[in-house]
Amino acid sequence: MSEETEAASQPSPRVGNFRWVICSLLFFAATVNYVDRQVIGILKPTLASEFGWNELDYSWIVFSFQTAYAIGLLFVGKLMDKIGTKKGFAIAIVLWSLAAIAHAWAIGIGTLSSPVVAPIVATIVSVINAVSSMFGAAPWTFTLSVSVVGFMTVRFMLGLGEAGNFPASIKTVAEWFPKKERALATGIFNAGTNVGALATPLLVPLIVRAWGWYEAFIFTGILGFLWLACWLLIYKRPEEHKSLSTQELAYIQSDPVEPTVKIPWRQLLPHRQTWAFGIGKLLTDPIWWVYLFWLPDFLNKQYGLDLKNFGIPLAVIYVIADVGSVGGGYLSSKLIKMGWTINRSRKTAMLICALAVVPIVFAAITSNLWVAVILIGIAAAAHQGWSANMFTLASDMFPKQAVGSVVGIGGMMGAVGGMIISPLVGLILDKTGSYLIIFIIAASAYLVALLVIHLLAPRLEPANINYE
Repeated sequence: MSEETEAASQPSPRVGNFRWVICSLLFFAATVNYVDRQVIGILKPTLASEFGWNELDYSWIVFSFQTAYAIGLLFVGKLMDKIGTKKGFAIAIVLWSLAAIAHAWAIGIGTLSSPVVAPIVATIVSVINAVSSMFGAAPWTFTLSVSVVGFMTVRFMLGLGEAGNFPASIKTVAEWFPKKERALATGIFNAGTNVGALATPLLVPLIVRAWGWYEAFIFTGILGFLWLACWLLIYKRPEEHKSLSTQELAYIQSDPVEPTVKIPWRQLLPHRQTWAFGIGKLLTDPIWWVYLFWLPDFLNKQYGLDLKNFGIPLAVIYVIADVGSVGGGYLSSKLIKMGWTINRSRKTAMLICALAVVPIVFAAITSNLWVAVILIGIAAAAHQGWSANMFTLASDMFPKQAVGSVVGIGGMMGAVGGMIISPLVGLILDKTGSYLIIFIIAASAYLVALLVIHLLAPRLEPANINYE
């Protein structure tokens, strides 16, 4: 069967829809994931005021999360491939939920961990200063407070746990959906990140006003355990699930049969397709980190909004982003069903997303709050549409048993990009007080990434894996 014929084929109405129940579980996991990671961004003005943090203090706290996220992604994809998504996902969400709750006791943890964390950060600062001195830059002076150390420690734990979310979800989509539906399924579950990012600025201020910022971390951290109960009760592999009809199982498994042998990383790294995915993540993931961790600060500095009144603008941004998440996945899936090749469909959708980010530059210079909100919302929507297609590239170019590892490699590279951009954003804000340079970086990143992807994988051809 040709790619076009297969892409145009439609499921029978009698096939069934239980696979979308599994997709809804992934959607809510992404929601919880983003609630837990975004709470600190919402509370940044409050915590910075209480503990006296400057821009570099906060950037190091964000850096700690991203470092752990990168480390976790070095092995979590392989872990998912080895033990399966049911167990792997359960382990990940227990770890990150406990870490989220532990933020309430970050100061005490900071007292205990100072002898460990402080020398590590001091070493990193020394390396940065050594490199910057080669370009004539003035050295940083950096002293860690107990509060910074404590929040760095719990953010590190959170990053390790949250590293499991996307590799597990992408692997689950590869197991539960045929290729022609994967971008749509990915876009739908990835929309949960926007719902989490939307709910957090609305929920957290209510909790803080009623109880305090300690309880904000505790209550949001508990959400993960509620999801875990549903996951353990509902999830099984398609061939083992009694709720799945024979017709739907056949539809899920309608793609050509792939070998079932394990594929080690040493067989993945030499392939251009691995690097196309990885570099794409390296260049564009950091932009989303900036939105997630610095937008409340941007609204505070640029328009004087605080915990009491930046909830609605942030909610509008993430509502728009939700449309992009589903729309980006839907667009490429629709083009495939119309008979377009996977390569042409994915890259067309990604080009549209890349171009839609460019106007964000004007958000840094407009004096109108809602113009800035709309521009950032469109850019966030474009990122999510881009991300839905990026994740699907892994399952387009690699067999199912390698998808978790490839997503882990790419996610790790994206987290490394986040590690790089975090202190860079802190330094830019510390020196200029403006988001203009940061938004210029955001505007150009996706076009550069798409060019690199096209050069490395011009036809999105499947990687020629040696199964021996």
